[in-house]
Amino acid sequence: MYYLIKSTLEECDGKEVHNGEYQYVVVLSPEEWKKEQASFDIGIEMDINTDEIHNTKAEVNFDSLTGTFCIPSRRNIIDNEYKYAFAIDEKGIVFIDPTGVVERMVKRIKGRKRWKVPCLERFIYDFLELIIARDLSILEKYEKELDEIESDILDDAKNANLERVNEIRGDIRELRIHYEQLIDLGQEFEENENNFFKAKNTRYFRLFTDRMTRLHDTANSIRDYTVQIRDLYHTQMDIKQNRIMTLLTVVTTIFMPLTLIAGWYGMNFRYMPELESRWGYPIVILVSIAIIVLSLIFFRKKKWL
Repeated sequence: MYYLIKSTLEECDGKEVHNGEYQYVVVLSPEEWKKEQASFDIGIEMDINTDEIHNTKAEVNFDSLTGTFCIPSRRNIIDNEYKYAFAIDEKGIVFIDPTGVVERMVKRIKGRKRWKVPCLERFIYDFLELIIARDLSILEKYEKELDEIESDILDDAKNANLERVNEIRGDIRELRIHYEQLIDLGQEFEENENNFFKAKNTRYFRLFTDRMTRLHDTANSIRDYTVQIRDLYHTQMDIKQNRIMTLLTVVTTIFMPLTLIAGWYGMNFRYMPELESRWGYPIVILVSIAIIVLSLIFFRKKKWL
């Protein structure tokens, strides 16, 4: 796919791209890139193997700026990634994409964006913004989920979905790494070492880097929140266990004197006067009840119950 950067992206053929009148955006598959690489006069050899793309980065060459994107799918952040490469010079940008995702993104920009001052820098800015377009809502969704899990823990920690907290923590970890790489990418573009970009337009990259920094800070806050929720869960479980132990201790303490009385009078010695007394049995019952009542009053005052 070939586009010229005018007031909007305008689809064209390969010949118009090389006229030099307008900057361009080109999306090619790795096979198409091998065939057409020489026509772009970028002066580099890029043999794209998606298995060798592991991060998002930019590298400054003598007469080009090249790099790769490794973008986590927002539907499955940990297990699915979109990998593609790019090459930039002052004439335009070429994407080498085996996934088809870049073509869809470029078509969205073509359908939605109109520019008063069209330029390569503005296109790259809009492309980078499209990568993170849903991220703020995703982070807000995670935060709401964590709020609900926190409420569940306070109500009854046993019913809380701690596994979901671990899943969110894993997603946030991947997004943080992704944001850090995008920040580095934006800073590399802003540095403009080869002067491919107009100095006044590098502000677009600074705006993008600032936004990425805010997203990174938000992701850090949510990561810390997951740690707090896990600590809260363990604290609530400890409190619950302590309550159980306290109850067992109270019950044991109440029954200790009763066990002593039962053991004492269960010995059945011949000369125990209480065994012959008519009031011995009810007196033992009353003493046992008194011990229970006094123990409960004592534990209430100590706030052990």
